[in-house]
Amino acid sequence: MAELDITKVDKIYHSRKGDVHAVKALDLVVKPGEIVALLGSSGCGKTSTLRMIAGFEEVSNGSITLGGKPIHTLPPAARGVAMAFEAYSLYPPLTIGENMSFALKASKLPQAEQDRRVKAMAEMLEIADILNKYPTSVSGGQQQRASLGRALVRDAGLYLLDEPMGQLEPQLRAVLRGRIKHYLREHNCTTILVTHDQTEANALADRIAVMEGGVLQQYATPAELKAKPANLFTGTFIGEPPMNVFTADVKANGETVAFTVEGGATLSYPAADFSPQLREALARNPRIALGIRPHALHLGEGAVKGKVVACQWLGDQTHVAVDVAGRTVVSVSQERVARAPGSDVALKVAARDLHLFDPASGKAIAHGDALA
Repeated sequence: MAELDITKVDKIYHSRKGDVHAVKALDLVVKPGEIVALLGSSGCGKTSTLRMIAGFEEVSNGSITLGGKPIHTLPPAARGVAMAFEAYSLYPPLTIGENMSFALKASKLPQAEQDRRVKAMAEMLEIADILNKYPTSVSGGQQQRASLGRALVRDAGLYLLDEPMGQLEPQLRAVLRGRIKHYLREHNCTTILVTHDQTEANALADRIAVMEGGVLQQYATPAELKAKPANLFTGTFIGEPPMNVFTADVKANGETVAFTVEGGATLSYPAADFSPQLREALARNPRIALGIRPHALHLGEGAVKGKVVACQWLGDQTHVAVDVAGRTVVSVSQERVARAPGSDVALKVAARDLHLFDPASGKAIAHGDALA
């Protein structure tokens, strides 16, 4: 498998209404055999990036190389890239089986090997019973799996998967995620997955590229994105439920570090809970954005007071929404919690679970007791 290098890539769409800068100076390296997810909301630039790699969109600036070979000027068929389209793009006159084997015929593989690959892939994706049917006679989810299978059955230097399981029911999606990841690992497939689904990105990807407004916000492992977000956008985008964020005034002296949040509540900690370097940084940043993951915000004898808005048991965890000085925050517990709406609660959080950001730039200042 080959390494993919995206260097200073821009995508600018021109129209009478003005230019749209969809992707801005993107730098990204995908290692051989690595699975990378492009994650972001609609319009963030992830699909434009995928289409530029595949050759369906021209690169406005920059370069794309695969295995050291520039491919951004080559036609799609010459790039050695296999793609599963979000819109399926199956050939209506061909059966599902013929669609899946279409690229294999061009590679002049023996017919027996083509049949073996298609059958094995169809069984993995649970569509073996529709190989003789035509696309218009099967469901959207079956068409999507056929499109995915058509891409994965090929021998390619790079696999591009655009929302490959968006039409599938949750139970089937969960099963196929495990099978597909095992297949990609077993065959050492260098892969880029485009999705807006955090669960899918976390389950499949070795690293995740978080994008917003055409700009790469952070590129890291799923664990790093959650524990050490590079900025406030990534911190609030990654995680379900989203991170709680307060604006806080900071006072740090030799004995304590105190954060006074909206509504006047003060979170106070011994100075020893924070590194000397972080205390110095806080002295230069008297006002910060304070982020707290819902799983780290505990109901108990804390300094932040509020009233319960809602309490929901979701089968494996409890989500408690609390009104704190006119704004709603969420606390998550792995235990079953009974709190009536309107009841008073206190909230607490350990110093090691705080995420501190510059409120103007959004850049991370610190995570826990150490500088970012």
